[in-house]
Amino acid sequence: MYDIKWIRDNAEVFDKGRQRRRLEPLAEKLLALDDARRAAIAKSQAAQERRNVASKKIGATIKAGDTARAEALKAEIGELKTALASYEAEEREAIAALDEALKEIPNTPLDDVPDGCDENDNVELRRAGEPRATDFQPKEHFDIGEALGLMDFETATKISGARFVVLKGALARLERALSQFMLDLHTGEHGYTEVSPPLLVRDDAMFGTAQLPKFRDDQFLATRDETFHEAVNRRAQEHYQTSTNPTAFTGLGEVVPLDVEYWLIPTAEVPLTNLVREKIVGENELPLRFTACTSCFRAEAGAAGKDTRGMIRQHQFTKVELVSITTPEASLAEHDRMLLCAEEVLKRLELPYRVVTLCTGDMGFASQKTYDIEVWLPGQNRYREISSVSVCGDFQARRMNARYRAEDGKPRFVHTLNGSGVAVGRALVAILENYQNEDGSVTVPDALHVYMGGIEEIGVPRVKIRCS
Repeated sequence: MYDIKWIRDNAEVFDKGRQRRRLEPLAEKLLALDDARRAAIAKSQAAQERRNVASKKIGATIKAGDTARAEALKAEIGELKTALASYEAEEREAIAALDEALKEIPNTPLDDVPDGCDENDNVELRRAGEPRATDFQPKEHFDIGEALGLMDFETATKISGARFVVLKGALARLERALSQFMLDLHTGEHGYTEVSPPLLVRDDAMFGTAQLPKFRDDQFLATRDETFHEAVNRRAQEHYQTSTNPTAFTGLGEVVPLDVEYWLIPTAEVPLTNLVREKIVGENELPLRFTACTSCFRAEAGAAGKDTRGMIRQHQFTKVELVSITTPEASLAEHDRMLLCAEEVLKRLELPYRVVTLCTGDMGFASQKTYDIEVWLPGQNRYREISSVSVCGDFQARRMNARYRAEDGKPRFVHTLNGSGVAVGRALVAILENYQNEDGSVTVPDALHVYMGGIEEIGVPRVKIRCS
């Protein structure tokens, strides 16, 4: 989120950044909204000052015996009171209009981000690992998983609908093994603190990391049925009569918040980054580095017709997230460091991958710069994203009011970074496709043997012949 003062002082830079994102100039409109806000505030302040002056004069006027003048001042105060209410309403509307406009503005790309329209304009930085040569035609992960009898989309559809999967047996264990392996790597070698965060968050948490309001349709909102609401409202009314705290009431051993919406997290970036919301941390505490493995939930509203088969694009998936909170001076170096941490996962799993810098037309709303790691999938004969690593500057910090106290004693906004370390489901997909064997079995990467209880191969189900 932007500071309107910065936009006023850097209008040309601001509009140039929008142009690089293929957006229309907006500085003039925003400054007009700010001018309206300033004018409304000025009118309110002038009316309030005049009212204060008139109020002070009444006593002296009455003491001097000038009754007519006193009555005139009282009448003026009444008029000012009415006008002041109108001016304050105008001020609130002007502030709200500016705030709403600022909420919808994406972050400005850094100077070294390549210009472009979409993924075709992303710039490859490097490749690591060589795709394995095979004497057979590689299959896609869903064909492998279904043939093993361990990946069930049909049953998942009956239970939950499209874009869900049921993993069984060794594949369910492989998903768990990948999660544990990644967490151990990031906490044991990369210095991240493991966190087990809530999966349900409030509006302000989603707003803080910029999932709201821009991407509301991409999120899952947790709702309650009418029967529950009726019970809540009835008991709330009873609570109001006996309590001085109208924000919540106690019942059945629980405190039930009123008038609060909860969202299923689309990524652990939301709760992890919000760990510093509305706080001022000491500069000596930075950087803060957090990691978590959570289920993530995305509506995939804009993905109609894309990746309709398999696990590439699911409504529910597992991901290990990395979040760093740091100073402005250290954020770019932290960005490169975080990328290396994510890359190390694929190196240990011996999966071929490449790193690309996203162009201005493909990068995320809150990002200043993003690296994508794309893993090689032989079944698709292409690289697919498995991790995005982004530096956001103070964009999210302003939305969360997250600050640190610098050496001079002044609070400044922190810089936030986030990245996948990595997407667990897509790592499982990559293992199935890169480690598949001609007979349909899948070799388990060496790095996961200890997490798989010594299982080195996920084999093809054998038909048992019963002898009579």
